[in-house]
Amino acid sequence: MHHSPSTSYLVMLISFFLASKFLLFPGVEGTIGVNYGTVASNLPPPAQVAHFLVESTIISRVRLFDADSNILKAFAHTGIAISVTVPNDEIPRLTKLNFAQQWVENNIQPYTPNTNIVRILVGNEVLSTANKLLIGSVVPAMQNLHSALFEASLDRRIQVSTPHSLGIISNSSPPSTAMFRQGYDTYVLKPLLSFLRATNSPFMVNPYPFFGCSLDTLDFALFRPNAGLDSVFSAMKFLGFDDVEIVIAETGWPSMGDSTQVGVDAKSAAEYNGNLIRHVISGAGTPLMPNRTFETYIFALFNEDLKEGPTCERNFGLFHTNMTPVYDNWILRRMTAAAAANFHPVTCLLVITIGFLVLAINHHGEI
Repeated sequence: MHHSPSTSYLVMLISFFLASKFLLFPGVEGTIGVNYGTVASNLPPPAQVAHFLVESTIISRVRLFDADSNILKAFAHTGIAISVTVPNDEIPRLTKLNFAQQWVENNIQPYTPNTNIVRILVGNEVLSTANKLLIGSVVPAMQNLHSALFEASLDRRIQVSTPHSLGIISNSSPPSTAMFRQGYDTYVLKPLLSFLRATNSPFMVNPYPFFGCSLDTLDFALFRPNAGLDSVFSAMKFLGFDDVEIVIAETGWPSMGDSTQVGVDAKSAAEYNGNLIRHVISGAGTPLMPNRTFETYIFALFNEDLKEGPTCERNFGLFHTNMTPVYDNWILRRMTAAAAANFHPVTCLLVITIGFLVLAINHHGEI
C-alpha cells in the first residue's frame, strides 16, 4: 500500500508513542516515590521541585515529613500523589476528635483536590521511640483522623497509616518465622492492623539494609534490596493480617559517610537504588510474596546538609539542591520517555483516530 508523506508521518508518530509510553518504563510510574526532606540550605523553591519531578523524573509519589503549605500548593495540578505527615509530638493532641477535625480542616481541606493528597502518616517510627504516651496515642489518633476525613467526605480519597522501623520485628531469621516484638504485637499492632484492614490502608515500613551491614554482608545488602519485607509479612500473617498491603515508606543508601562505615560511596548508592527500582517494577516480588510490586519511597530527594549526626545522614540524596544527580540513579527520564509523558492520552486517541481516517481515505484513493 502506498502511503503519502503525511500518512507515513502519522504512522511513525503513533508507533513512537506506543513504543515510548509503554515499553521504556513498563509499570514504573505509580510505584516509585521519593521522600522530600527539607533539612537543608539552598533548597530550590517547591514549585521548581514539583516541575522538575513531573518533567524530568519517573517519580509519581512524594512523601513529606510535615504538611508544609507552600509545598502542598506547589504540587497542585501535577497529579503527583502526596503523603503528608503528622509530626510525632502532635500525635497526643489528635486523640481528641475535635483536634483531628481541626488538623484536617487546616492541613488537608484547603489543598485537596487540586493537590493529590492520598495519605496522612501519623508520626514516623513511633514504636521505636519507646515513648508510652506516643505509642498509646497512635491508633486513637489514626482513628480520629479517619473519622474527620469521613466527615469531610475525603475518607475514600485519603488513607491514614504510620511507618515503622524494622525494630518492631523480634526474630527475622529465617523470615518465615518472624514475629512482632512481644507487647507491641497484641496491644498496638493488632488494633493498628485491624484499622488498616478496615480502611483499606497499607502497613508501612522503613527498611534500611545499610544500617547494620558489614564488609561480609555488603554484597547481600546491595543486591537484595527487599531485605526485611518477608519478615514483616510473616509477622503480619502470624497475627492474621497477611491480606494487608505492605508499602516501603522509606529506604535508601548514602553516597558518602565516615571512614569507619562500610559501602558509603556513590557506586554503592547507585547499585542499591538501581537494584531496588528494577526489583520493585519487575513484579518478581519476594520468596514469600511472589509476583508482587511494592509502592516504594526512596530516601531522599536531596542531600540535607543541615541534618545532625554522622556524615552519612547528610548524604542520602538522589540529587544536589541544584537538582543535578549525585550519581546515575535511574530516576531521570530518558528523552523519549519524557516526550511520551507529555503526550496526553486524549491527544494520543485523537492522533490515532486521525491516523486511521487518513489511512482509510488513502486506501480508497480519495483526498
